[in-house]
Amino acid sequence: MDVTIEGDVLEWRGPAPHHFVRVPEAEAEAIRELAAHVSYGWGVIPVRGWLLGTEFTTSLFPREGGYLVPLKAAVRAEHGIGIGDHVVVRLRIG
Repeated sequence: MDVTIEGDVLEWRGPAPHHFVRVPEAEAEAIRELAAHVSYGWGVIPVRGWLLGTEFTTSLFPREGGYLVPLKAAVRAEHGIGIGDHVVVRLRIG
């Protein structure tokens, strides 16, 4: 399943701070339907992503009934992306 999402980059200041984009509700609902078939534990779902033409692999993190897409530091640095920037990310799930 391929989905394209867009949103603002946010920072989660947990024990290991990281940058994420929240998956919008409509796309999160479709992903939830696949979750049992593609998750490898804790509800985490492996994905391949593309941001401004740069391909990366990561896993969707379940959060507050939806999902967050982690944005790797190398990908953000390559394109000068920071907190609050609006991005479009294409995801391939499964």
